[in-house]
Amino acid sequence: MVRVEAMIQELLDALGIKAPVVVAGLSGGILRALSRHRYKVREMLASPICGALAAAYLTLPVVHYFRATGLAIPANDDTTTLAAAFLIGVSAMWISDIVFEVVVRRFKPEKEEWPEKEE
Repeated sequence: MVRVEAMIQELLDALGIKAPVVVAGLSGGILRALSRHRYKVREMLASPICGALAAAYLTLPVVHYFRATGLAIPANDDTTTLAAAFLIGVSAMWISDIVFEVVVRRFKPEKEEWPEKEE
C-alpha cells in the first residue's frame, strides 16, 4: 500500500499538484454539489472533480497574484492557500455554470413558431 501512495504522490508532483489543495478544491466542489436540489446526478458527480482540478491548477497562481498586488494576506501560510483552494473549488463551478448558461442561450436555435391553421 505504501508503494501505491508513493506512486500517487510522484504523479501529483510531476503534474505540479499539491494533494491538500486538491482535497480543499474537492471539498468546495462537494459543497457546491450539495448546495442546490436542481442539479442532475452527473452534475453532482462532476462538480467535485472539476472543483478539485480548478483548485489544483489555479490556487497557487491566484495566491501569488494576490501577494504581488499587495493585498493583505498572510505570507507563506498554508491555511491561506487551502482556504483559497476551497473558495476556488466552489466559485469555479458557479462561474462555469454562468458561462455555460450564456453559451447555451447565445447559440441555442430559436424556436420556430408554427403558423396557425385557418379554419
